Amino acid sequence: MAKDRFHNIVRNALEKDGWNITADPYEINVDDVDFEIDLAAEQLLGAEREGRKIAVEIKSFISPSNVSEFHTALGQFLNYRDALDKIEPDRLLYLAVRLPVYETFFQRKFIISAVEKYQLRLMIYDVEQEIISQWL
Repeated sequence: MAKDRFHNIVRNALEKDGWNITADPYEINVDDVDFEIDLAAEQLLGAEREGRKIAVEIKSFISPSNVSEFHTALGQFLNYRDALDKIEPDRLLYLAVRLPVYETFFQRKFIISAVEKYQLRLMIYDVEQEIISQWL
């Protein structure tokens, strides 16, 4: 599977934020279906032995239709989340979205309601600074 245009930027941003990349890509198999999520990462929390574990699906939103890309991203997110729930329920899935796309397209009422309805976790990243600007 081809890597997203901003794959390495998101990976760098996660590492800057203290995450350890544990898989790139994160390949899982659930009920004879193969899935390939862009990244898996873990962050150890202070004195705790158990850390936080995440999986991140990166989306560029660079095609002519943001709506079409959102359909694809939402479908992938829901499938990946269901798959993770079966094999690794403690790993949280995030959809990584560029800051300008979040500030424009993701502020539309329909998109806001879809994000809420389907409980999408968003990781907003800044391409120029290679940082995570928001976790939602």
